[in-house]
Amino acid sequence: MRTFCFLFFVFCFLISGCLPAPYFQKEASIPQYAWAYNYKPAFTFDITDTTAIYQSYFLIRHTQSYPYCNIWMWVYVKTPGDSIPKKERVNITLAENSGKWLGRGMGEIYEQRMKVDFSDSIRFHKAGTYTVSMEQNMRINPLPEVLNVGFRLEKKG
Repeated sequence: MRTFCFLFFVFCFLISGCLPAPYFQKEASIPQYAWAYNYKPAFTFDITDTTAIYQSYFLIRHTQSYPYCNIWMWVYVKTPGDSIPKKERVNITLAENSGKWLGRGMGEIYEQRMKVDFSDSIRFHKAGTYTVSMEQNMRINPLPEVLNVGFRLEKKG
């Protein structure tokens, strides 16, 4: 039995070493847990390897009382050398049709990391500093029960 437990822990240790570390990840707290239209969290990072492929993720932490199964957002990406950010409307699904939340839950709080696939107009092809900002675009203002939002970028291959 000891051998089995030891091998299990070694296996878990090896598997955890294979999970991708984020190239960039940052989160912002939502004031009073109600995301207002005028609160646009921004995340700034540098891209040095323009040959790499990057996968973007939207991070959200909300309560089980969040009133919708999705979230519509405007995502703004300011690329190096550009003064005006590119803008794209994104819909992120947060729950299954049955109402079951996606992601991880602990008590009344759910945390999700959802892929965001930008259109071809928003890519990380230039070296330099990028800024990604997010604006909630739901029909309700402020959007209740949102604790944190964030942006994660993983370098693939």
